[in-house]
Amino acid sequence: MIRTPTFHRIAAFALAFVLAAAAGSAAAQSARPALRASVTVQGDLVRIGDLVANAGPVANVAIFRAPDLGTTGAVPTDRIVNAIRPYQLIDIDTRGVAEVSVTRASRTIALNDISDRIAEALSRQYGLGEPRHIGLTFDRPVRTMQVEAEAAGELRVLALNYDARSNRFDITLDLPSSPILHRQPPRFTGTAIETVDVIAVDRPVERGEVLQAADLTTLRRPKAQTGGIIEPAAAIGLAARHPLRPGQPLAATDLVKPEIVARNETVTLIYQAPGITLTLRGQAQEPGALGDTVGVLNVQTKRVVQGVISGPGKVTVAAATLHLAAAAAAPPAKP
Repeated sequence: MIRTPTFHRIAAFALAFVLAAAAGSAAAQSARPALRASVTVQGDLVRIGDLVANAGPVANVAIFRAPDLGTTGAVPTDRIVNAIRPYQLIDIDTRGVAEVSVTRASRTIALNDISDRIAEALSRQYGLGEPRHIGLTFDRPVRTMQVEAEAAGELRVLALNYDARSNRFDITLDLPSSPILHRQPPRFTGTAIETVDVIAVDRPVERGEVLQAADLTTLRRPKAQTGGIIEPAAAIGLAARHPLRPGQPLAATDLVKPEIVARNETVTLIYQAPGITLTLRGQAQEPGALGDTVGVLNVQTKRVVQGVISGPGKVTVAAATLHLAAAAAAPPAKP
């Protein structure tokens, strides 16, 4: 069969009509109001358009109050449908959703942010040292604050009082960009004490143990109560004078130079004089650390001499001592 040009035009028109109808049907389907499974709202009201996509002219109609700032609530689907029904929005595709999760957007102001702002104010206005060295204790538990998501800027001080005798503070803060916080500025009371970092051991240490860097930690203590070691270098390499326990600041009196010579230990006795060095065997009469003066028995002369511990198992006798020892050993002169 031979097709004429007119037949071809009719067939093309029919095909175009079918395709257009299909596209229109798909567009209509995609434009159908559909329930969202979860939403985030900025303000204190939840609108139809927040809950339903393609809500059309009624999208801006508010039907529920939003949850508190920074919190999430769930609204059952049937309750949403009932609330929307008076506004003639029909044929909503619920997509099998049983409830819609609604979150109120917010900006979180954490406890650390609050504490840092108070410490900065006390440092600047009352000279309590660096903010990081100010220890705060609040009269009541302090929780994070939630403000509007769009609220920008830092907390400001509306009022601040501090009594140096009692260490008590009373401060009121504000965030001008937050209507909620600006309407009811938060007030905090408590005590503020200037502190310093002190050194302590982080594990039990027995008497005589030599401290290494890994054995030490830092504690924060009121400045008025400290008199201990504040730098790790002042403790590293020293030995415990008595048992040490974690949580207790180290004092200089808690540490001694480590003993490198023990009582009755056999040592090398070194006599030094200009141009001459003699080494003998000796016996330490007492324990000691590097640089300590101890008595050593010269096993040859059976005399006890005083020397300085110059290394592990070594005691050095100075030239003056050598001369005195020689003079004592010399026979008396004949008349």
